[in-house]
Amino acid sequence: MLTILIIGAVFVGVTLLVVAIAALMRDKSISQMEGRLNTLTGKGGGEGTLAELTQILAKERGAGKGFLESVVSRWFNLPRVFSQADVHMSVTKFVAISAALGFVAFLACAYVGVHYAFAPVVGFGFALLPMAWLMFMRKRRLGKFAAQLPEALELVSRALRAGHSLAAGFRLVSTEMAEPIGREFGRVFEEQNLGLPFEEALDALTERVPNLDLKFFVTAVILQRQTGGDLAEILDKIGTLVRERFKIWGQVQALTGEGRLSGIVLLALPPLLFLAVYRMNPDYLMVLFTDELGKKMLIGGIILQFVGALVIRKIINIRV
Repeated sequence: MLTILIIGAVFVGVTLLVVAIAALMRDKSISQMEGRLNTLTGKGGGEGTLAELTQILAKERGAGKGFLESVVSRWFNLPRVFSQADVHMSVTKFVAISAALGFVAFLACAYVGVHYAFAPVVGFGFALLPMAWLMFMRKRRLGKFAAQLPEALELVSRALRAGHSLAAGFRLVSTEMAEPIGREFGRVFEEQNLGLPFEEALDALTERVPNLDLKFFVTAVILQRQTGGDLAEILDKIGTLVRERFKIWGQVQALTGEGRLSGIVLLALPPLLFLAVYRMNPDYLMVLFTDELGKKMLIGGIILQFVGALVIRKIINIRV
């Protein structure tokens, strides 16, 4: 018990030290840019507007990142995932929430009486819960975007046949359709309306929304603008293709439902059985942690679980 509390105190100390270093090493480029703009435009009023403009420019260009944001962005583009999931949160706050959940779960294991060997595993699992929630929100938003895409393409096609421009078709989608596709198409319209080339605005859309059908649409639009052709007919064909793919995907999901359910049961059964036996007779399972052969069997079982999960995923994951 005392050992776990000491380890927890050390963990909190290290976490606070990292946060303090990140705060001290925060980039000062925003204030420097504001000073230069003040020098160029002269002193006087409008300081609030100038500060806001500076912050927006620094954010869009990737400046003003703290130490923690810079470290995380080397391995994982977390701000882009936030944008794709429509979650408004800073990287520092997200990491702090994850660390706090892991630490609370780690201490809860000590008070509940769980063996100290399981406490780090439980803490790590709870620390991953915010990431699992973030990926769930991202997947749900991207799935909704994919379901709205055929209707949006047909709407742009009808706008073109009515004599409107392609940009006007994007504006029509932004005003007539719900989130998330309305916001994304509206952002493309606003970007090109402010002077950004339409091709670059479309490329930025494909970076924000990783959707294969959207990439087909953007490629068709760029080629049509360079070589000419009937864009309305192309959009109709792409929309029909996307709808047919959704129908086939629904059939595949129905046919593989039994396999997915079997995979969930087979993967969840060993951990649940382990917890049940540990609850009834903890000494019976301690052999897996104290005996050399037991340790090898435990590691082998975990590896086989991951291999089985990959095999089941490969069988039921049929790309359409």
